[in-house]
Amino acid sequence: MQVTTVGLDLAKNVFHVHGVTHDGQVAFNRPLRRAQVLSFFQRFEPCLVGIEACASSHHWARALSKLGHTVRLMPPMYVKPYVKRGKSDAVDAEAICEAVTRPTMRFVEIKSQEQQALLSLHRARDFMVRQRSQLINMLRSLVAEFGITIARSVARAIDFVKGVIEGPSDDLPELSWDVLRILSRQLVELHNRLRWYEITMRIQARLSRQAQLLQTIPGVGPVTASAVAATIGSGHQFRSGREFAAWLGLTPRNHSSDGKERLGKITKMGDRYLRQLIVVGMTSRVRQVTNHPERADPWLADLLKRKPARLATVAMANKTARIMWAVLARNEPYRPHAA
Repeated sequence: MQVTTVGLDLAKNVFHVHGVTHDGQVAFNRPLRRAQVLSFFQRFEPCLVGIEACASSHHWARALSKLGHTVRLMPPMYVKPYVKRGKSDAVDAEAICEAVTRPTMRFVEIKSQEQQALLSLHRARDFMVRQRSQLINMLRSLVAEFGITIARSVARAIDFVKGVIEGPSDDLPELSWDVLRILSRQLVELHNRLRWYEITMRIQARLSRQAQLLQTIPGVGPVTASAVAATIGSGHQFRSGREFAAWLGLTPRNHSSDGKERLGKITKMGDRYLRQLIVVGMTSRVRQVTNHPERADPWLADLLKRKPARLATVAMANKTARIMWAVLARNEPYRPHAA
């Protein structure tokens, strides 16, 4: 019995596979232990394998591709409509097997180990930034009980904790200074670790041609460029720049019906980390209109005359996302049009 399509439902230890033949007959629907997956797929001739894009999916996609199979990753939200009544691993595997054969299905590009390594650097840095913010807020709340205020700035907070580490003050009890000293040392150590992450990220951005091309776009720095390059690669999984911007959640939500077009706020449906980096970069460009109008984008300056600053920031992020896709898809640097 020749198996043509297989749906693989991933899990931590027990996976589930659902295979069908060319005429739609079910060949198997069974669970597999993690150690049995590769040996199980070695028995078959190369076929189409569908997997939901989730944790460890890129690893298994690379492993099955080495065996000669054609692996397609799909967003879980696009697989859900094919799930029949009830919820089980067997039903999920059957739904994946059905969804992967749909001609209109959207697939996720398989990431390489180098891309995932760079993304792990970004995830770790983002985690460290959130931990630093938590420590600063903790210190600010503790010293506020004694009438001491810390300015809302990372640099001001670092200056304060360095003073705490140097020596105690008679204004506070000794026990309070001991608590503050421990937290201050932890904050300084965390801040120094963050500097290593940022330096490493800049080095990786210099080594990547795609990141170098993205940095030719105004408002895109090494952090944003390396994150976009590691996430979407060449960008060929998107048919247009608008599709990439929609995937990032930067396009308006559509509530149209009965021939009447109703557009709302942006969807915020895509990668939150990438969207945040792009919006922050465009925020600096919006400030540039006020501080350095001679270097500002004319399109952005004209938009700010008619719309609020935050709306203009998101609109500029949408435009920049489309430019990013064009730069990656064409594999050439950004060239602004002459006025």
